[in-house]
Amino acid sequence: MRDVLEVLEFPRVRALLAERAQTPLGRELALGLGPLSREEAETRHQLTQEAQSYPYALPPAGELREAYRKALAGGRLSGPELLRAAQALEGAMALKAELLPLENALSRVAEGIGDHAPFLGRVRKALDEEGAVKDEASPRLLAIRRELKPLRQEILDRLYALMDRQREAFQDRFVAFKRERYCVPVKAGMAHKVPGILLDESESGATLFVEPLSVVKLNNRLQALRLQEEEEVGRILRELSERLAQDPGVPGTLEALGLLDLVQAQAALAKDLSLTRPRFGEAYRLQGAFHPLIPHPVRNTFTLDEKTRLILISGPNMGGKTALLKTLGLAVLMAQSGLFVGAERALLAWPDRVFADIGDEQSLQENLSTFAGHLQRLKAMLLEATAQSLVLIDELGSGTDPEEGAALSQAILEALLERGVKGMVTTHLSPLKAFAQGGEGIQNASMRFDLERLRPTYELVLGVPGRSYALAIARRLSLPEEVLRRAEALQGGNRLEDLLERLEGERLAMEEERRRLAAELAQAEALRARLEAREARYQEERAERLRALEEEVRGRLLQVEAELKALKEKARSEGKRDALRELMALKEKYAKKAPPPPPPPGLSPGALVEVPSLGKRGRVVELRGEEALVQVGPVKLNLKAKELKPLPGEEAPKPLLAKPRREAKEVDLRGLTVEEALLEVDDALEEAKALGLSTLRLLHGKGTGALRQAIREFLRRDKRVEGFADAPPHEGGHGVTVVALRG
Repeated sequence: MRDVLEVLEFPRVRALLAERAQTPLGRELALGLGPLSREEAETRHQLTQEAQSYPYALPPAGELREAYRKALAGGRLSGPELLRAAQALEGAMALKAELLPLENALSRVAEGIGDHAPFLGRVRKALDEEGAVKDEASPRLLAIRRELKPLRQEILDRLYALMDRQREAFQDRFVAFKRERYCVPVKAGMAHKVPGILLDESESGATLFVEPLSVVKLNNRLQALRLQEEEEVGRILRELSERLAQDPGVPGTLEALGLLDLVQAQAALAKDLSLTRPRFGEAYRLQGAFHPLIPHPVRNTFTLDEKTRLILISGPNMGGKTALLKTLGLAVLMAQSGLFVGAERALLAWPDRVFADIGDEQSLQENLSTFAGHLQRLKAMLLEATAQSLVLIDELGSGTDPEEGAALSQAILEALLERGVKGMVTTHLSPLKAFAQGGEGIQNASMRFDLERLRPTYELVLGVPGRSYALAIARRLSLPEEVLRRAEALQGGNRLEDLLERLEGERLAMEEERRRLAAELAQAEALRARLEAREARYQEERAERLRALEEEVRGRLLQVEAELKALKEKARSEGKRDALRELMALKEKYAKKAPPPPPPPGLSPGALVEVPSLGKRGRVVELRGEEALVQVGPVKLNLKAKELKPLPGEEAPKPLLAKPRREAKEVDLRGLTVEEALLEVDDALEEAKALGLSTLRLLHGKGTGALRQAIREFLRRDKRVEGFADAPPHEGGHGVTVVALRG
């Protein structure tokens, strides 16, 4: 059997994943990715999700691995190679410090990064920013270089002095370095004037490079020191290379960096292909599933569970049946490998094995036909598949006689159903469609075909077997009518296609009805949501008003208690008689008022009344004891009932010449936001001005005092306001602001 990963195109997913890796370690992990244990896969899913929400920068792990491998093999790294390895380890430790505080799956991976402080400390002491070995790398190197520098300068000083004394003998005034020794450029005809050793000459022969005898011993000493320096530098680099090879934390660091690179690549792949995190369960439920390797794929929804273990998909060729099989199989393999999958939502079972018989493969080694190759793969399914396996079979029963193929295919389906296997099967055989219609554990399905445009839509339709559309397509393509009629006659007694056509018509009608009902349901849900929001706002406003009322009552009680306490103190100091007198007065002040007298005769809701204090007429809206709510023009006013004069209903309102000012109007602002309250105050001021009122009472409650402060700031800036103050304690105190209006 072909490798199921190859059949389901999993290597293409690996390649896309590797393209998004940033290091060779991550690319190698991506290209070698395959199914994991369930626990490992779920951990990878969590890591991918965290990498999506928390991007991080990776150090150059590839260079670190190459340096480590070279050091392990006994090689001596150069200074720059050691420096780059140290920088990678330093970056890894910084990444560990960044991820550990997250306390999540990423931080647990970062815990694998080792502590490389000893190696880093030695590298920083031994190498400079360019990777060159510092003088302080060792005492011996420091001593050698301390001798080298003045010796080199002495040689240069002697040579320049020689050239200055005998300028005519030299081609140019510079010191050359030939064969690891300092020398001077002497003109070819003047060599006798500069005794020494000939080291080299120019290509033209006009210049001879001579080491004067006066610096031979110095050059010898310089050469010896340079060899010692080179030997000591090599020893230091070898020591650093061995330290790297012996660092026990490097393997764990490389493993952690590779995994961090891989999950970051998985996060990028999920974003680029619109993949989603799968969940594992006992069934396969994919909503909006699509093949991630197909450009602009159509999304489909389906379920495989204990009720529907097999889905039999039929329909015309090139309709997307094979792509749907691969969509399911690839989703399972990607989920088992720790990747997100192509779906809007995915619940997947964890199969013990995925069997796939997809495509027309011939076994050349066994000299088998296409049909025989299919049988070999089907045989493996029948012998090895369990109730936890997933089977994907493409074109079941193809490649042989239709009648025999249908009989054999039905027997295979029955055997798979008996085993409890779940999966998808595609076919063109009509007897299999009839077998699946109403069969237990198996469901018919088809891929929708647009007959008007003669092209597939790649949409899965559950519950309805697919038609071949051969005659319909032929008629649309204008084949001779007599040929089509003869084909229909030959089709004769087999009325399955007619049944499928009627079922397709009924399905389309039901789908249209479903869309209509869904639209109506959406409207009803929207209306319900609006009503619930309105009810919530009402309850919130009611609760706020109750809280404000409670605060006002509590304030009044505290005020009474304070006055009573003051009276008791006064009684003790001034005598009981005076205190008793004041106590009785206070009692009368806060005594319960007598019940209001009944309204004057003729007053009732809806009655026409005259308001002498305003010089207007209106209608009674509501009676409230001694007060009445009266509609005067566009304004509703609270007035004393005894001030109203009932009028006959038919009597026309009489204009009044006088328009005296009223004493006060009251506005309740409790429970409103600051913005809402200020709008109400502005309207009330305008209304009071129009009515000629002298004062205005604003009920805002006490609470935190924020509303009271905002209202008073507004009143200070309003030109319609003469002044304002708190109401008397028995009329609201700090919870009410009384506004005096300008005349």
